[in-house]
Amino acid sequence: RLILNEAELIMALAQEFQMRVVTVSLEEQSFSSIIQVISGAFMLVSMHGAQLITSLFLPIAATVVELFPFAVNPEQYTPYKTLTSLPGMELHYVSWRNTEEENTVIYPQRPWEQGGIAHLEKEEQERIMASKDVPRHLCCRNPEWLFRIYQDTLVDIPSFLDVLREAMKTKPNFKKVKIASTVHPGRVREACCQTSVQTPNEAKLTVSWQIPWNLKYLKVREVKYEVWIQEQGENT
Repeated sequence: RLILNEAELIMALAQEFQMRVVTVSLEEQSFSSIIQVISGAFMLVSMHGAQLITSLFLPIAATVVELFPFAVNPEQYTPYKTLTSLPGMELHYVSWRNTEEENTVIYPQRPWEQGGIAHLEKEEQERIMASKDVPRHLCCRNPEWLFRIYQDTLVDIPSFLDVLREAMKTKPNFKKVKIASTVHPGRVREACCQTSVQTPNEAKLTVSWQIPWNLKYLKVREVKYEVWIQEQGENT
């Protein structure tokens, strides 16, 4: 799902806002370096995709601009719009949709998990190719969804800037005071209980787990874990 005219888009953003524009790569950069860049950004621009979860690290009052490929309706896919509206996030959300079919590059011959549709019946392939709007569906193996989401997009710069300018006019006034961090450790992982009988009158219960994934990124001096044991019955 590449932006085919990424360099042109970068220039347009730099000229529009008179600010430095940088790119980040989940494949080539470390997680910590990406967070460092995004945590100081005025705006995050990205094609729809899991990489937009990094908007969690934007500062208050920043703008998230989500680009949608041809035939993908922003009103039906709102995880990152929802994220920006959560209490304490205080982010401004903008979506742009490619409405020009000629500005998209499709890959019907790819493997199905990368959006290929060559494995489908000819009639189904033709129907998907002719569709102008991906219908609602259950995530995430729908072939029409995969076909469209893995397109490459040539962003129409004039329409993109029009959407952005209009959205910036309605940007709400966020609080000037930065909210204190409310990030907490995630769930423990791979929780495991093992029991063993020691003697006729003694049993042993061993509980183990892996630490939360984000614990190493939090500045905490001490972490305490609670283990709750609930008796359910004589033999359980």
